[in-house]
Amino acid sequence: MLDLFKRFLVILVAFCLAGSVWAIAPSAQAYNNPDLLPETQTPIIDLANLLPQLQEEALIQDIETFEAQTGWKLRVLTQYDRTPGLAVRDYWGLNDKSVLLIADPRGGNLLGFNVGDDLYQFLPRTFWVELQTRFGNLYFVRDNGENQAIVQALDTVKTCLNKGGCNVVPGLPQEQWILTLITSLVGGVVLGFAAIPRKDGQLVAWQWALIFSPLWGILFIAFGIGPVVTRTAEWLPLFRNVLAFALGALVAYLSPFIGQTTASDM
Repeated sequence: MLDLFKRFLVILVAFCLAGSVWAIAPSAQAYNNPDLLPETQTPIIDLANLLPQLQEEALIQDIETFEAQTGWKLRVLTQYDRTPGLAVRDYWGLNDKSVLLIADPRGGNLLGFNVGDDLYQFLPRTFWVELQTRFGNLYFVRDNGENQAIVQALDTVKTCLNKGGCNVVPGLPQEQWILTLITSLVGGVVLGFAAIPRKDGQLVAWQWALIFSPLWGILFIAFGIGPVVTRTAEWLPLFRNVLAFALGALVAYLSPFIGQTTASDM
């Protein structure tokens, strides 16, 4: 549980800082070294050696096929102590239909994206921030490897473009689902405490429950249910969140009666 909590903190910090590493990494902006560019055109320049050769060859073929079929240009630059910097723009002819993925292991987040303007009508800015934090965070890279972070990020982009766009990154990682479960439970607790009767003969304090509805509604609907239904069609995570909300509300509502019963027994 402590490890999961640390993951939450890392993802949250990465999400907040994502804007600062949104485009090309600072080291790539500071240099313009075309000597590092290969003479033969290739959609992948792996200066940091993050991709195994066979995987890189398969990924090149996949990117070229995708570009021929859709017109979207995907490019990958990995860098560490060397980078061609701004020279990649002319080398690849980056335009409004281009996505440049930059993988740099030196930062807190492995991934960075330089996105053409035409992409934003299909994949909004929040999508790219979530994509970066989903696959570029330290825990994902540690558990799956730098090469898989690159491959899965590109696969997600291709999947969303093929289906006409995405507002959020598809899929619900366990860490994110646990966070939605916690917010659902807290929302239920807020509702349960608000609904505790405050007058003799009153069964449920509906007025107080309605007064606090913006709080428990945001916790349960916006943060507990919304991220689940927008990222997966599976019913089990949704059912668990609803159950956690109901149990939290019931326990909080019954807490005064449980306390009175315990006191009378003593």
